[in-house]
Order: sequence, then structure tokens, then C-alpha cells
Amino acid sequence: MKFGKRLKQQIEETLPAWRDKFLSYKELKKLVRLISSTESPEYAKQDAEAEFVYLLNIEIDKFNAFFLEQEEDFIIRHKELQQRIKRVINTWGPNGTKPSEAEYKDELARVRRDMVDFHGEMVLLVNYSNINYTGLAKILKKYDKRTGRLLRLPFIQKVLQQPFFVTDLVSRLVKECENTIDEAFPVEVEEGIVKEQREAITVAGTGIFRNTVAALLSMQEIRRGSSTYGHFSLPPLDLPDSDLIHSFQLSPIPTV
Repeated sequence: MKFGKRLKQQIEETLPAWRDKFLSYKELKKLVRLISSTESPEYAKQDAEAEFVYLLNIEIDKFNAFFLEQEEDFIIRHKELQQRIKRVINTWGPNGTKPSEAEYKDELARVRRDMVDFHGEMVLLVNYSNINYTGLAKILKKYDKRTGRLLRLPFIQKVLQQPFFVTDLVSRLVKECENTIDEAFPVEVEEGIVKEQREAITVAGTGIFRNTVAALLSMQEIRRGSSTYGHFSLPPLDLPDSDLIHSFQLSPIPTV
């Protein structure tokens, strides 16, 4: 699949509020065509080239602003979810202030459902970083190839230092979330919710779970895109050995 089509698919499958935050790949591609066209007058090429570089920098600012906003929100939500688990255990757990097996299971199920949603959004943000970086690398490669100039290397070196590219914190939160889900919830509650969410993916075909499956598959496909590892390649995707990840990988993505 060509990158333009993959990006369009990712935009369609992501959260609605995120759709205008992705790379303006089509606009950049049009500018590259204009810059490299033998029929374009020289002044038009110069204007298009200036606009191309300007748009690249605007896009990076857009990625950074969105990524940092989401990252800050994730830190807060992670703490809130941990506090909710403690409250449930301390209130309705066997040694809580108001022991109740029914309330305990119901409340744990609600927290876990919210935590799995949260996990899904974080996976989507890692995918957001990956696909926008890949788009920048591809459009710069196209620019270098068609113009004979060498913009890709210095620009990508700049991109590698940008906040949106550095996903270490979000990846750590993803792993902590997976560990909490695997360890903090009773097996019977966990199995019930995994089944429920698989059914939600199959029947509804929309929502955070379907989007997360699509994001995981996209990240794997991007990394398999080249048979050789190069300077501009993303590293192989190293998914944690988590029951939650396995539930995503085993869940079918329906055609909608």
C-alpha cells in the first residue's frame, strides 16, 4: 500500500478529534511536483520551495503541540486511574470499609474498562508519532530525488530531536498500564471484559479498540516496509508480552 493511502486510512480510523493533527502529505506532495516540474517558471518553483520548507516547519510545530498536550493529559489520567483502583480496593474489597463482592467486581470492571480505553489512546499516540515521522521521511526523500538537492538528512536530524518523535514516556506509561491490567484485576473480571471488548470490535466496528488494533498493525507494517534497516528507518516494533496486547492481536478488524 502506498503511503498516501495508508495515511488516509489511518486518519479515517483514528479518533475524530485527532484527524486534523496529521501530516498534510497531499499538500506537500503537490509542492514537490510543482518544484520539480519542467513546465513551471523559475519564480513559481522558488515560491513553491519556500512554501514547502515553511509548511514542513509548521507541521512539526503542529505535531509537537498536539503530542505534548496528549502526553500531559496521559500523565494525569494514569495517576487518576491508579488512585481509583486503590479506592475500589479500600472501599469494597475484602478488607475494605464497605466489603461487597458485587460492588467490588462492578467497580473493578469499570476501572479496567477505562484503563483499557486509556491504553488504546496511548498506543494511538505512539502510532501518531510513527506515521508522521514516516510521512516526513518519505516526502523529503521524494523531494531529494526529484530536485537533486539534499534536504532530507539535515531535516530528519532536526526531527529526531523533536518532542513528538520522543515516545519514551508514553511507551513507559503503556507498559505500566499493561502491567496493572495483567496484575491488578481478578481473572474472571478480566476475561469478561476482554470478551466484551472483542465483541464490541466485531459488532460495532468502531471505537478505541478497533482503532488500536489498526494502529498496532500499521506500526508493524511500517517497520516491515523495508527489507533493510537504514538511517531513516524506525526500529522494529517490540510489543510487550501482555495479555492485553494478545487480545488486540487476536481480535479481527471488521470491514466497515
